[in-house]
Amino acid sequence: MKNFLAVDTSNNHLAVLAAKAGKVHSVFLPDCAMRHSVSIMPAVEEALKKADMRLEECDFFAAVVGAGSFTGIRIGISVVKGFCLAFNKPALPVTSFDVAAYNALDGADKKLCLVDALHDCYYACGYENGEVVYSPAYLEEEEVLALVQEGYAPVSCTELPIAKKVSVLSADPCKGLERAVVALSDAGKFGELTALYVRKSSAELNLGK
Repeated sequence: MKNFLAVDTSNNHLAVLAAKAGKVHSVFLPDCAMRHSVSIMPAVEEALKKADMRLEECDFFAAVVGAGSFTGIRIGISVVKGFCLAFNKPALPVTSFDVAAYNALDGADKKLCLVDALHDCYYACGYENGEVVYSPAYLEEEEVLALVQEGYAPVSCTELPIAKKVSVLSADPCKGLERAVVALSDAGKFGELTALYVRKSSAELNLGK
């Protein structure tokens, strides 16, 4: 395993992983909504301290690029882009769907990874045996339930309102991020950190009205 630093600011929580010499150290803040900007650097410093590692020792840097919080995604991407530029290291984009899917690889063959988009709507992406088979989409609750009827097992890193109607597999954000980063980096999936916005922001939608 290569040395790396990975951050996830795409949801209410904040996760930072620092991996050195095959050991992964994590910092997890379960309720960090609207505070990612002030919490991310202290969390990075704490994770690096746990790993006894400096930023320049990282072979690459990873960030969760969405779907999720518009503001949170931008914060995580900006920080990681800064590290990549400062130390001339490659970037690894990871989706929030990857985090949920790789956490539950040993579960059902067909997984529908979900992120709460509020108002009984969800960002969703379908996986089968680790491969994306249903492209990221913005779905209403009825559409999600229809996919469940087709055999998809819902998976999420957070509690979802739809759990009142259907069983949702719970994914560990840190473990899922670790597994996704390792698998994607081993596969050479490095590239530009571009935010994955499955739908337009509220401001963009209001502007178009």
